[in-house]
Amino acid sequence: MKMLKTFIQVIVATVISIHCSYAAETDNLPQPKHISVTDAQASATIILAARRYAAFWNTGDAKFASLALADDFMDRTLPAGRPQGLKGPLQASAGFRAAVPDVKAEIEDMVVAGDRVSVHLHFNGHFTGHFGEVNGKGQVIDFQAFDLYRVKDGRIVENWHLEDNQTLMQQLGIHP
Repeated sequence: MKMLKTFIQVIVATVISIHCSYAAETDNLPQPKHISVTDAQASATIILAARRYAAFWNTGDAKFASLALADDFMDRTLPAGRPQGLKGPLQASAGFRAAVPDVKAEIEDMVVAGDRVSVHLHFNGHFTGHFGEVNGKGQVIDFQAFDLYRVKDGRIVENWHLEDNQTLMQQLGIHP
């Protein structure tokens, strides 16, 4: 009986440890200001994948992209010159952070339906670095992006995205 009690205590401690670790991770991920889901329990892994990917854009930390994106991740609106798969977002983030080192990304809206989640992101920071041959002068950067992810087994397998590049380029001083 004593051995069974010890076994149960070990199991309970392990479950509490796992739950606390999960809670600590999710507490540090960006929270959507508005969210709409049809089935909260079924959508939990989809929401977690989207929040992890937003955390990547918010911090530039590659671990969040690795946690969010499937091994066979496909960018369905891949810009010219950007590699497919995980390397693409890593390259894009590094390039953008060279221009806007203090960039932050917030989730404004999130809508989950089935295996899809749409995410409205708001990016802001200051152009203090360089973008191509243009050097920043500290100007404010503030633009929006919209993404649609298809999630499978808790990871993003496909992404369609649209950024407000006209506003961004104007703020960078590249377009009048």
